[in-house]
Amino acid sequence: MNNKGTFVRGNERLDQLLARPDIAAGVAEVEAEARELDRVYAENLAMIRRAGDLTQVEVAEKLGVGQAVVSRLERRHDMLLSTLADYLHATGAQQPRIVVVLNGMEVELDLDQFRAPRPA
Repeated sequence: MNNKGTFVRGNERLDQLLARPDIAAGVAEVEAEARELDRVYAENLAMIRRAGDLTQVEVAEKLGVGQAVVSRLERRHDMLLSTLADYLHATGAQQPRIVVVLNGMEVELDLDQFRAPRPA
């Protein structure tokens, strides 16, 4: 370790910590869990699209974007609620909502409130 008061750059400190097998193993485990959560999330968006019997190309046409954009959306680990609402509508979903349990009560968030008004 370093003497008290000796400055160590952040990346150097990270390298020191990751050189310890116990810490490196813990970091690897957390990274693997994060990758799995990302994979599950992406599968869920794709599953919604497939449940609507649509291809990425068909969803892209409804959104007015290219197929590659839909592919990226389905792999993202985060997105704006308005983007999620638009994606869900393009898959045929009606009245998309997010439901969470808070203090034992279900609280519902209507995603349509985040969509931009559509021209009539």
